[in-house]
Amino acid sequence: MNTGPVITRVAGRLDVRIHTDRAASGAAAARAAAAALRAALAARGEARVVFAAAPSQREMLAGLRAAEGVDWSRIVAFHMDEYIGLPADAPQRFGRFLHDELWDAVRPGAVHVIDPGDDPEAESARYAELLGRGPIDLVCLGIGDNGHLAFNDPPVADFADPLAVKVVELDDACRRQQVSDGCFATLANVPERAVTLTVPTLMAGRTLVATVPGPNKKAALAAALDGPIAESCPASVLRTHPDCTLFADLEAYQ
Repeated sequence: MNTGPVITRVAGRLDVRIHTDRAASGAAAARAAAAALRAALAARGEARVVFAAAPSQREMLAGLRAAEGVDWSRIVAFHMDEYIGLPADAPQRFGRFLHDELWDAVRPGAVHVIDPGDDPEAESARYAELLGRGPIDLVCLGIGDNGHLAFNDPPVADFADPLAVKVVELDDACRRQQVSDGCFATLANVPERAVTLTVPTLMAGRTLVATVPGPNKKAALAAALDGPIAESCPASVLRTHPDCTLFADLEAYQ
């Protein structure tokens, strides 16, 4: 069975691979991420990884759970954003999502979770310090319906952001996505603020693997690949990264 991409192209420096469906694109993204992890472990003895938490990432994370030859005990795991104001046990917390989808199964050597608590500014500084202790080998990310990377929505995205981690206001398009994704019942339930890694922090990863499935991503993906490189579509900056591969399905691309 052919599991390779049905369309390949290059957008700037970005390697784009389009697969028939989200299962195939997620599996291919997982293979790329696992290869990056194995290479980092072989070269440096450990790997530091940032993960996105979203329904779009489920197939990729499932592939990583099953990947062979990855010594997770030598991997340090981070995630890229977290809501402000949710209870610690809320199912929508991104740290909880990643524990359920990956971390509890593979048991990384260290897991660093964003916990905004009552002082999200202090938590942003704490998390920035942890991230700054070494290079990030791999970033596994998605693209939002509005083109965001992490919670860098168009109104707050800054390609030259001086901060590594910051508190942001979420725009309405981002908050509506959380409802359409099935994460919240109504828009009123979606928090209005979050802590997020900034665009320069994400772009500093040595290798980036983007997983972008589904018809809701069509407009954002088109803008990211073929529109101007601008904060109006934060994901467009991926075209400038020296080692980024984007995996999408035909529903997202056509």
